[in-house]
Amino acid sequence: MEDLLIKLPALENTRQDVPHPQAEEPYYLPFGDEVSIFMQCHRRHLAVMLKGPTGCGKTRFVEHMAWRLKRPLIIVSCHDDLTAADLVGRFLIRDNATVWQDGPLTRAVRTGAICYLDEVVEARQDAVVVIHPLTDYRRVLPVDKTGELIEATPGFQLVISYNPGYQHVTKDLKPSTRQRFVALDFDFPPPEREAEIVIHESGAEPVLAHDLVALAGRIRGLADRGLAEVPSTRLLVATARLIANGIAPRLACHVALVSPLSDDPVLVAAMLDLVDATLVD
Repeated sequence: MEDLLIKLPALENTRQDVPHPQAEEPYYLPFGDEVSIFMQCHRRHLAVMLKGPTGCGKTRFVEHMAWRLKRPLIIVSCHDDLTAADLVGRFLIRDNATVWQDGPLTRAVRTGAICYLDEVVEARQDAVVVIHPLTDYRRVLPVDKTGELIEATPGFQLVISYNPGYQHVTKDLKPSTRQRFVALDFDFPPPEREAEIVIHESGAEPVLAHDLVALAGRIRGLADRGLAEVPSTRLLVATARLIANGIAPRLACHVALVSPLSDDPVLVAAMLDLVDATLVD
């Protein structure tokens, strides 16, 4: 996985080589036409926006599509302090000389990689604006500090993601940005498919996987009672892995499923009651 992904909280500490496409296919179970739509977007140089809740498979989907398209993938985990310079690049002092260092977006543009900006609305507005020229017919990246205007290499594609239900109104994408993307809506898979994913990713027995999916469905029903985040497929996989390796089901559910979702004692108690009603040690 290290050869596939570059995650970039701090530019100075990142690798500067471009990762090679992953040899082994990342497991992804399609739920609709998202694969064919993404393929067409890549061929037609269209930017893509993935919308959906945390842990529903957006990042895995991008990994899978990069593998299908045989393109390197650069992933940027966006955060409050992410600036345009973090994406584009900056001058650094090395060996008593000033040198330019490309940021992850610039490397992707130069090399024809897929650049995935995860949770893009968390980034500062100047970082969001810098991607605009790459999302229309121009497909260029202006680098103000060097005076370059870099044309995107064939194969480059910009992909962003965010969780519409989680973002504060002040952190939503502006219409001028949203309308530059083809939007794919993601959600948690239907129960049978979600159980299949849990089985594949965790090695759990089918009965356990189906019970965990049923439990997740019940807990997701608590969203209208103040639960800010509902259990993701990712949490189900983590829980199943613990149980498959000998941790008691109730304890595994507590530490890997319930506790990460809330600190509210009332909500925690309600979720543990659902655990007891669904699973038996």
